[in-house]
Amino acid sequence: MIFDTGVPAAARSQRRLAEGLTVTRLGYGAMQLPGPGVWGPPTDRDAAIAVLRGVVDLGLTHIDTSDAYGPRVANELIRQALHPYPADLVVATKVGVVRDQGRAFVAATKPAALRDQVEQNLRGLRVDRLDLVYLRVGGDGLLVPDGVPLVESLGALAELHGQGLIRHLGLSGVTGDQLAEAGQIAPVVAVQNRYHLLDRGSSDVLAACEQHNIAFVAYFPLGAGTLNPNLDTSQLPSGMGLTEQQQATLARVARRHGASWAQVALAWLLARSPVTLAIPGTKSLAHLEENVAAGQVGLSEIDLAELDKLVESV
Repeated sequence: MIFDTGVPAAARSQRRLAEGLTVTRLGYGAMQLPGPGVWGPPTDRDAAIAVLRGVVDLGLTHIDTSDAYGPRVANELIRQALHPYPADLVVATKVGVVRDQGRAFVAATKPAALRDQVEQNLRGLRVDRLDLVYLRVGGDGLLVPDGVPLVESLGALAELHGQGLIRHLGLSGVTGDQLAEAGQIAPVVAVQNRYHLLDRGSSDVLAACEQHNIAFVAYFPLGAGTLNPNLDTSQLPSGMGLTEQQQATLARVARRHGASWAQVALAWLLARSPVTLAIPGTKSLAHLEENVAAGQVGLSEIDLAELDKLVESV
């Protein structure tokens, strides 16, 4: 394993999202901080606080969160651990999704609902303005849209941007057509879609981001645990496990670099395009250090060619 996690190495690869908004390409996703099912307090609050402080200590300047995580728990932990925030830390959040009584994530993109979510995030993080707010649109099968036209929902966030409550706007879970439509409504500086070594379903959106110089932030960059060789595959939904051939390829590339499978997967994402970023999440400080160290794994052209063939369509 590679665990040389000095701050210079962690902060070496950065991406400018917009004027005055630059982040490390490896960030941290706070979704795993609350309790099981992303609901309620963490099982170990001290460990959660230690992970968040470790994010800053390791040189990362990009944390992704949402008021829906907990709900409100992730934001509360971030505030407790890091407020007042370092000047270079960017805390991005998502709106357009809330939790129902059954703990499910449900779409909520009406203008009044979006304003309420923005205000909840402002209070939870204890800030006067949110650095980056993603509108969770749906579109990737994880969240069923609620039928509100994009011009209405994104337009509502653009108004809040104009009022100084939001610094920059992003989109999450979008198709290429939705991204094109959004560009006619308001400036978008980042897109956050599901994307990883075994799921290239948003390749067309990534290509559009490259064309327009928009940051593409991959969530679930480790396949929600699929790319962990120690994972009990019985825990995964049907079809999410790795084939023997995929496991052999990952193991071979990892051995060449003395790295873990997860580090190889993250290194592949960073090498995929100049506009790609990743926000792996974890409850473990050791796993956080391992993820950060992926920034030091330099994949060769041979490595990349082998990894690109892990799926039939790139």
